[in-house]
Amino acid sequence: MRRLWIGLTVAVFSFLLIIPVIRIAMGAFDAGWSGFAQGLARPETLHALYMTGLIVVIVTVVNTLFGVMLSLYLVRASWLGKRLKQLLNSIVDLPFAVSPVIGGLMIVLLLGPETALGALFNKAGVDIVYALPGMIIATLFVTFPLIVREVMPVLQEIGSAQEEAAATLGASAWTTFWRVTWPSIRWCVVYGVVLTVARAMGEFGAVLVVSGNILFKTQTATTLVYQDVENFNLTAANSIALVLAAGSVTLLLMMEWAKSRREVH
Repeated sequence: MRRLWIGLTVAVFSFLLIIPVIRIAMGAFDAGWSGFAQGLARPETLHALYMTGLIVVIVTVVNTLFGVMLSLYLVRASWLGKRLKQLLNSIVDLPFAVSPVIGGLMIVLLLGPETALGALFNKAGVDIVYALPGMIIATLFVTFPLIVREVMPVLQEIGSAQEEAAATLGASAWTTFWRVTWPSIRWCVVYGVVLTVARAMGEFGAVLVVSGNILFKTQTATTLVYQDVENFNLTAANSIALVLAAGSVTLLLMMEWAKSRREVH
């Protein structure tokens, strides 16, 4: 019975993960190396990969800074009331409960060109929806909880005794963070950063709604794959998907490395 369950688990794992990746690789090279290279060398592919990379970098930096700060506030800030902390915790978990498509729609309804805020930004010469800022906001929405939910449990586990001792000895808040707090949370921050990069790189629903999927303007790698599939350009779609899959596998290996380092420390 035990062997049956192990075999069934391996079969399901292979069917859901390994076989699709192999099929994508086969599709990427169904026209040989030249077909794979042409799919990646297209101007629209290069622009889409650039947009994806730009969004990933911005979102990761913003999420890391504000995710760590919010985690510290939710765990350490005694001036925040219990109910306010509960409310903030619920807001942090909102992207987990709401579909990314719904999140993108909320951004359009709030900051779209027909709304008061959207019109105000347009007058100032800043486009939010159907432009890069809207895509960044949408990706921030779906990825924001990842670092917070990695850092908070560690802060709760280590307690505040060492930080209080450092403050008693005259250390500033900045010195206390870098000398006492950061060494304890750095590996869970790395873990959260890897998750954020992977999630931002593969985001589709919210970005598609907010961006409008405009060629050479708001198209990312995932939305270009969607367009190529719709246009039956399967070789190019598989080529881009294979690059994203390779990036995801690399991130998973980095995540396991960060996890092992976190367990050691």
